[in-house]
Amino acid sequence: MSPDPRTALRALFDAAVARAQPAVVLPGRLPPPPRGRTVVLGAGKAAGAMALAVEALWPADAPMTGLVVTRYGHTPPAYQPGAGRIEIVEAAHPVPDEAGVAASARMAALAQGLGADDLVLCLISGGGSALLTMPQVGLTLADKQALNRALLESGAPIEAMNTVRKHCSAIKGGQLAARCAPAQVVTLLISDVPGDDPAIIASGPTVPDPSRCADALAVCERWGIPLPPAARAGLRSGAFETPKPGDACFARQQVQVIATPQASLEAAAAAARAMGMPAHILSDAIEGESQVVGGVHAALARAVAQRGQPFARPCVILSGGETTVTVRPRAPGQARGRGGRATEFLLGCALGLQGQAGVWALAADTDGIDGVETNAGAIVTPDTLARAVAAGLSAADHLARNDAYRFFEALDDLVVTGPTHTNVNDFRAIWVA
Repeated sequence: MSPDPRTALRALFDAAVARAQPAVVLPGRLPPPPRGRTVVLGAGKAAGAMALAVEALWPADAPMTGLVVTRYGHTPPAYQPGAGRIEIVEAAHPVPDEAGVAASARMAALAQGLGADDLVLCLISGGGSALLTMPQVGLTLADKQALNRALLESGAPIEAMNTVRKHCSAIKGGQLAARCAPAQVVTLLISDVPGDDPAIIASGPTVPDPSRCADALAVCERWGIPLPPAARAGLRSGAFETPKPGDACFARQQVQVIATPQASLEAAAAAARAMGMPAHILSDAIEGESQVVGGVHAALARAVAQRGQPFARPCVILSGGETTVTVRPRAPGQARGRGGRATEFLLGCALGLQGQAGVWALAADTDGIDGVETNAGAIVTPDTLARAVAAGLSAADHLARNDAYRFFEALDDLVVTGPTHTNVNDFRAIWVA
């Protein structure tokens, strides 16, 4: 008997998330205890779970202290304040707040005064850009908040956004590593970016930054990002420059990417094949406007369903990466739309599928939070558009006002998981029966 597509798609998502859990990917990755001190620093949506995994793996008789910051609500339930050697604190994401500034200041202080016999273990995952917040000289938290909001609504790809974030920060873009020198720095990364580039993940706080201030200015010009006067002056003068490849502060550094979108997609593919469904991975690095990418996936799924090309049916089509959402201007009096990349992708996909028989789709963020909402993503079924019409909903209207969350909420098709304590970015699966 063939599995229920809705149930099967959720199982594939769960398999992808399970493959990226820190407790699964951290064993065998830790360096030996040093002769001196061990300090653990970290930031990201997976940082809390990474800290707990390190606690469990690090020798009980080896001294260790540390601090990591994660998003509000993303501290693992097993954490007991004061019981372990690594403290977990929470701050705001995707727009930073005072708690993130305070955590970053504490980490900068922990990095000072370390010697060559000491070890800094850095636990970094997606989300760290907002959580690790230390404005450059002359910038305020309000400046950083406004800048982040503008970047998030611009539709700029993650690499471009993080180029700006690094140069307007006093701790990202390799600057945390500079504070740790001459200690050995071992950075363990859970990747949430296309290409798994350590310089882009969480804006690369401990790795060399190949981009320059001029590149950050170009991003702002290209995407219409307003800059505070102090930021524009610092970028133009080069005062906000970051440590580059070859800088001496990186001489005693090791970097390991321990979980990736591709590995999670492969886990989902294996789960599909175990159900008897052939599985095909398009790419782990798909970028572009969410609704447009959704339409392209829909066209591919219809070709498979109608002509058996380029894949024979039945099959599962998988993809990952990080799409973007350009927030459109609102009409006077119009409520702000709700939704993230996954639901906007699915709305574009549903419109492209046009009720195609035998096709279901799930898209969700592997951290369990689509944008700033309460859902991880949603599901499209062959009768999504028909049910929407019966409920008086217009898919096109909801898409035009970036309101995909309310569309799928009304149809009871949201996928709600809560925080997953990891983050390997977008997950998309299309089931063609």
